[in-house]
Amino acid sequence: MTNKVTLNPATQLANLGEELNVPFLKLLGVRCLSAEMGKGEILLALKPEHTNTWDVAHGGVLLTLMDVAMAVAARSGDPDDRSVVTVEMKNNFMQAANGILRVKADTVRRTATMAFCEAKLYNDQGEICCMATGTFQYLKRLATKNADGERVIKPDGRQR
Repeated sequence: MTNKVTLNPATQLANLGEELNVPFLKLLGVRCLSAEMGKGEILLALKPEHTNTWDVAHGGVLLTLMDVAMAVAARSGDPDDRSVVTVEMKNNFMQAANGILRVKADTVRRTATMAFCEAKLYNDQGEICCMATGTFQYLKRLATKNADGERVIKPDGRQR
């Protein structure tokens, strides 16, 4: 006799995508579902530590998710594979958020140095809980080092 382990839908959704290699986002449990062609989609299964005293998602968690999704969108549309920093962000909270949260973001316009993005955050019933717009500045990535402590330089001369 074998014991079959089944995961409930919330657990299955929470394990979708991949973890982003950012300490704060790992702590929260943010998962990246997609990042391509100027679009980004992330997911977070809310835990008690993500909530406020009303037992709904804390506004700071929602702002973080919006910021991250738009940054993912901005980076995914950059042919030079640069990093981004948030220059400006505006958010509208529309209703309390609970459950598994999904954020879909798009790059509306990109220039040589900036990306202008928008995002919508949905609860697990598919209702929009908040919307945001953001401006992101592209930055050249800092040089990285290999295991021997030497700077890594790509064949095209870029440091990564």
